[in-house]
Amino acid sequence: MEKAWHSLTIDEALEIVASSRHGLSQAEAEARLKVYGFNEIKEVRKRHPVFLFLNQFKSVLILILMVAALISLALGDLADTGVIMFIVFMNAVLGFYQEYKAEQAVEALKKMAAPQATVVRDGEKRKMYARELVVGDVVLLEAGDRVPADVRLIEAVNLRVDESALTGESVPVVKYASVLLGEDTPLGSRANMAYMGTVVARGRGVGVVVATGMNTEFGRVAALVQTVKEEETPLQRRMGELGGKLGLAAVLACGIIFLAGLMRGIEILKIFLASVSLAVAVVPEGLPAIVTITLALGVQRMARRNAIIRKLPSVETLGCATVICSDKTGTITKNEMTVREVYIPHQMISLTSRENAALDEGRNQHLRFLFEVAALCNDAELKREGGRWKIIGDPTEGALLVAAENLGIRVDDLREKHPRIFEIPFESERKRMDTVNLWNGGAIVCVKGAPEVVLGLSSMMLVDGALREIGDEERERILDGNRRMAERALRVLAVAYKEVEVKDAYVEKEVEEGLVFLGLVGMMDPPRDEAKSAVEKCKSAGIKVVMITGDNELTARAIASEVGIFEENDLSMTGTELEKIDVNELEKVVEKVRVYARVSPEHKLKIVSALKRRGHVVAMTGDGVNDAPALKKADIGVAMGVTGTDVAKETADMVLSDDNFATIVSAVEEGRTIYSNIKKTVYYLLASNIGELLTIFIAMMIGLPLPLTAAQILWINLVTDSFPALALAVEPPEEDVMRRPPRDPKAPFIGRGSILELLGCGLVMSCVTLLLYSMELGTPFSGNYERAKAIAFITLILFQIFNAANYRSEYKSLFQMHPFSNKYFILSIAIAFALQLVVVYVPALQPMFETYPITALDWMFIIAASSSIIAFYEAKKVYQRRKRRS
Repeated sequence: MEKAWHSLTIDEALEIVASSRHGLSQAEAEARLKVYGFNEIKEVRKRHPVFLFLNQFKSVLILILMVAALISLALGDLADTGVIMFIVFMNAVLGFYQEYKAEQAVEALKKMAAPQATVVRDGEKRKMYARELVVGDVVLLEAGDRVPADVRLIEAVNLRVDESALTGESVPVVKYASVLLGEDTPLGSRANMAYMGTVVARGRGVGVVVATGMNTEFGRVAALVQTVKEEETPLQRRMGELGGKLGLAAVLACGIIFLAGLMRGIEILKIFLASVSLAVAVVPEGLPAIVTITLALGVQRMARRNAIIRKLPSVETLGCATVICSDKTGTITKNEMTVREVYIPHQMISLTSRENAALDEGRNQHLRFLFEVAALCNDAELKREGGRWKIIGDPTEGALLVAAENLGIRVDDLREKHPRIFEIPFESERKRMDTVNLWNGGAIVCVKGAPEVVLGLSSMMLVDGALREIGDEERERILDGNRRMAERALRVLAVAYKEVEVKDAYVEKEVEEGLVFLGLVGMMDPPRDEAKSAVEKCKSAGIKVVMITGDNELTARAIASEVGIFEENDLSMTGTELEKIDVNELEKVVEKVRVYARVSPEHKLKIVSALKRRGHVVAMTGDGVNDAPALKKADIGVAMGVTGTDVAKETADMVLSDDNFATIVSAVEEGRTIYSNIKKTVYYLLASNIGELLTIFIAMMIGLPLPLTAAQILWINLVTDSFPALALAVEPPEEDVMRRPPRDPKAPFIGRGSILELLGCGLVMSCVTLLLYSMELGTPFSGNYERAKAIAFITLILFQIFNAANYRSEYKSLFQMHPFSNKYFILSIAIAFALQLVVVYVPALQPMFETYPITALDWMFIIAASSSIIAFYEAKKVYQRRKRRS
């Protein structure tokens, strides 16, 4: 079991690592390096790119296509072979690229490790490569340094560390060495520790290395990322099952035809040609390419809505998401501290936003003075960028400056007019900061800090422009205001001042004695403006939103309540509570928990695992290193593009380029639409193939000559069908797409009812095609066989063109849809029809496809017959609409 270093004294920690405040000797460090190895993130053995590429050919559907290509090659049809193999190869290249990119997450982690460190060896300070650090080394930390290993702090002078990469929380954490903490203190609250990969935001410190490489908190995250296995998306599982069923259907159909032919005494060659035609008819050769293109087109549409897809098959997974696990900082919130409320004696004032502060005119002078004092007692700076303030320095101090600017105070002018002549910096033990500034011929002491501390130093308060003594009753009212602000999860600072004479030097007691209390300032990282409506949309779509954060429980619940995630009867849980239960126990309560606070990477994995065991499809949003394992474990990981670390982006399936939670709602809608369109496309292609299969099968069984050749079937499957199928891929979302509950990822891609529907559709196509074929063929087959085959070929193609229109909507009548709502559909029909005219009437192509020119009367007759498929589907839709209403 690992040591709880944060619960040990400095001397105890030094004793355990066999070191001292003067560090190790060079000889001892070299000896330890040989035993324990380098301080670096290690990778498990990665798959060779060649094996990654070969892995793309294991899909049943791809194997069937390869068999079809071999058969075409055996028949000497090089054109068909080339087309099929091109489809197979491009599919493999695309899959390889996606998987190869997905394996780069650990590379991003390695880049975040510090390249160099300042260390004490043999009692001397020296620079060295951070990878050569060992446990027991004493390292020096200064502002801007990346912490090179996990260290127990020995000294901390005004030290603040940005741990957002590890914990996800944006506000730098105040560090101090002397404090002792409980063993179960969460990672984000360990004030006497500094962790690998985090950044020193301010001050300086000294620490002894207690963990290196894979034993650091950073290393544990890397190990989790590498051990979480990639799982197939629902679409990949459905397509795999479909491929298996199609393969079985092809074998069975060929077997039946072969046996039937032998029993009827047909020549072996004719039986073989019929079997090949049947096998080709069963397999929708264009399906893998069209599904890939559908996903790719969806990716483009998502990109226009600020959602960047990294792993193509995951596009549609959002469509069946039932839970979105979201980080708080920068995802639900703006990731910028903002002054929300100000308490001045006898009044609480709400500042609803930085840009639009609705203020009481009678309190303006008091408020202005309060924020002038807060701006002077402040080390942050503001820079105007793109119409917004950029904070340089501590976010809390920056929020005070922004509030001052919004009150009309020009901070730069104020500081120039009232320069600082003395200061006592903030320290965690003092819990306050003091400055002395020149003021109206004298000087003014400006103090800000913890309310109870500043109030304790104040003997007077400013009320309506006059000084008044603070009595016990007034003191209690101020503390009550502080409590009310804290209950709303606000970070509260008190501001006070007093006028003094200008001197060469000041002492602390003199500066702080008898302060005048000005007020309390409550700040928080506010929710994004659109977060609440986004959560509401998720609810209407049947999706639960769960907040998972490293922040404290009170703040998390307040933000979650404000945006509608946390409601009455919902539960919240802390990392400490999660630590005490296993996944099985968590599974029992996970449905009721809406907020998880103070969580570690292992906790996030546990939460996602429990939700998935309950049958949920989980989308996980995150931006920090700590989110990476859960992003990988989730069905779809969503990383933040602006504030997200490279590790999170490399691990995620999708990246939000605007870091906006509302973008997820758009992505959900797009995911549902993509799945719906893929389903329409697959159903359309299968209906076409079933029509072809039944046409050949029935003709063979009743003793008719083969109405279709393998080349004609390949033309239908690869060319004529493909254009309408691609148009279905860009069909706009149906009106109620975000009012439907999430689809069950375990539900079969093609249900029993759908199988009957497809068989019925195929039967209509084949029977009408064979009727026209046999009428032209005559009895006993004395007609023109070439002309009869051409009519069967054209009839089947027109059936499929008309049928594409049926699949534009699952329930809505074709006659209720605007014909130009999908302009690509009209274009695709025109292209498919034009290509068929070329094959029929261009003499050079007639021998290749065994076609025959037909008359205008023939076309009219064929169009009338093939349009009967619309009537079949309109009747089906009427029945489905009535069934839904009942």
